[in-house]
Amino acid sequence: MLFKAQTLEAIARGEVDLAFRRWTRPTVKAGTRLRTTIGSLIIGAVDTVDPDKLTVDDAKRAGFENIAALERNLREGDGTLYRIAIGAVEVDERTALHEEPLSQADKIALTDRLARWDKAAQYVGYHRQILRMIADQPGVVAANLAAQLGVETVKFKRDVRKLKEMGLTISLDIGYRLSPRGQSFLDGQ
Repeated sequence: MLFKAQTLEAIARGEVDLAFRRWTRPTVKAGTRLRTTIGSLIIGAVDTVDPDKLTVDDAKRAGFENIAALERNLREGDGTLYRIAIGAVEVDERTALHEEPLSQADKIALTDRLARWDKAAQYVGYHRQILRMIADQPGVVAANLAAQLGVETVKFKRDVRKLKEMGLTISLDIGYRLSPRGQSFLDGQ
């Protein structure tokens, strides 16, 4: 489930706490955590709703001026209409990890994990090469970095997400950059 930047900003300000989507089946359920640029959104209730029973309050809580604006937005999809409550916004745990200093044990554990991933990718040094490319070319489109490595963009993005999970990279509006933790790891290699 994706949100536009403007909607995420409104959620962060506490102005939006509902979303509406048309789906053939829901892509989220209550309790789901969605990582976003503002933190982790915790999904509350996910319920079907009759489009004829939408209220002005529903529209405003979803960030629209009126029901007509909400309905125009909903025309884009097919399927059942779902009302999704946004229960809370929590700090993304990876954000704290970005700044966390690396102990010697952390460096060894990261080195071992990258070695296992490299073995699975059948490309020795592959994940370190991604880190070096991001360090040398921050803000470069993923497709360009993937092409330099000779891999598909989808694979490259998946591999960068794995590095992000360990607090080594940060996604930008376009491209990536290393976190302080990622730079520290790379400098120690």
